[in-house]
Amino acid sequence: MRRTLAVLALVVGLVAGAVACGSTATLGLVAGQRSAAPALQVRFTPADGATGVDPDAPVSLAASNGRLLAVTLTNAAGTIVSAAMSPDGHVWNTTEALGYGKTYTWQGSAVGADNRLVLVSGSFTTLTPQQVVGATLNIDDGSVVGIAAPIILQFDGHVADKVAVERALRVTTSPPTTGSWAWLPDDNGDSRVHWRPEDYWQPGTEVSVLANLYGLSYGDGSYGKEDLSTHFTIGRSQIVKADVTSHRLVVVRDGQVILDLPASYGLVSDPRRNTTNGIHVVMSKSQTVLMSNPAYGYVDVPEHWAVRISNNGEFIHANPETTGVQGSSNVTHGCVNLSTANAEAYYATAIYGDPVEVTNSPVPLSAADGDIYDWAVPWEAWQAMSALS
Repeated sequence: MRRTLAVLALVVGLVAGAVACGSTATLGLVAGQRSAAPALQVRFTPADGATGVDPDAPVSLAASNGRLLAVTLTNAAGTIVSAAMSPDGHVWNTTEALGYGKTYTWQGSAVGADNRLVLVSGSFTTLTPQQVVGATLNIDDGSVVGIAAPIILQFDGHVADKVAVERALRVTTSPPTTGSWAWLPDDNGDSRVHWRPEDYWQPGTEVSVLANLYGLSYGDGSYGKEDLSTHFTIGRSQIVKADVTSHRLVVVRDGQVILDLPASYGLVSDPRRNTTNGIHVVMSKSQTVLMSNPAYGYVDVPEHWAVRISNNGEFIHANPETTGVQGSSNVTHGCVNLSTANAEAYYATAIYGDPVEVTNSPVPLSAADGDIYDWAVPWEAWQAMSALS
C-alpha cells in the first residue's frame, strides 16, 4: 500500500529570516528505512519559517529526485497566490508579488523517484515596513510632450537610499538618447528625481519609463508602494524665443517662425519683477488663472490664456492693460504679457515640455523659481546630481 508521509525528514541549510536563502527538505524516508532510489528533495525559497521576507523576492519550490504534483500558496485569508509549474514538475514559482506583513502557507504534494507520494508544507512571513512610500510620474501614458520635457518621479516621503532607487529606474528611448537622473531638493521634505536628456529631445522619440519600486527598500524602514510605468512620445519641435530687450515673443516650430508677437516682459529696474533668464519649460496652461502678488497690491486677479513657465508666478498670458506698451516697453511683474488675441493664438500651440528661452534678463532662472529649472543646470553638474555618479 502506498504510504503518504509528512514533511518531517532532514532539513538542510534552514536559515529563518534570510530573504535570499532557502531550505532543502529530504522527503519520504523514515530513520532506518532504505530505498534503492535517491531520496526526494524539495528546496523552499524562502526558507520554511522565514520572517521579514521581501514581498517582491522570488518564491519557489524546486524538486530533485522526483517531481512536484500540486502546490498552492495561500495567505491568511485563504486567497491563493498566482503561480506556475514547470512542465517537468521540477520547479514551481509564484507569478505575482506578495503583500507586506502577511503570512503565507505552502500546501501540496510530490512524488519521488521511488514513486512514494509525500506531502509538502511550509510557511513564511513577509516584512512589515515602518512606512510605505508612494510615488507619481508626471507624464501620463500615451502623452505627446515638448522637446524640453523632463521626466519627474515625485515621492510622497523621504528616500534615504537613493542609489538603490535609482538602480530600479529605467528609461528606454527610440532613437537612443543620452540623459541622466538627478535628485533635486523638495520644499516639503519629500524626495524627487528628474531625468532629462543632455540636449533637447529629438522630435518623434518614443520614451518608456519603468520604476520597479514595489518591495524596494528606500532605507530608514521605508519601502516602495508600487511599480510605475509610462510610455510617451516627443512631439514637434517648438521653441519660444523670448529676448526681453526685443519686446517680442517669437515662436519657432520645426525651424520656421509661426508667431512673432509684440510682448512686454518684467520691469528690469526691479529685480523682483524681472522675467528670469534661462530655459523655462511649459508646465501647464489654463484659460483663466487667478494671480496674486500682495506685495504689489493685487490678489486673485483673473488673467486669461495663461501658460505657466515656472512655479515662481511666471506665465505667458493675456493682459489688455499693457497692450499699449507691448512691443516697446517692459512693465510687467515678471510674466510675459500679450494682447488677448495673441495670447489665445500662442496658447493653442503650447504643450507640456516646450522650451521657453528667455534671454538678456539680468536675473537668472534658478532652484528658487520652483520645480522645473532642469535646463538651468549645466550638463556636467546635472550628471553629478545622480546618486550613481
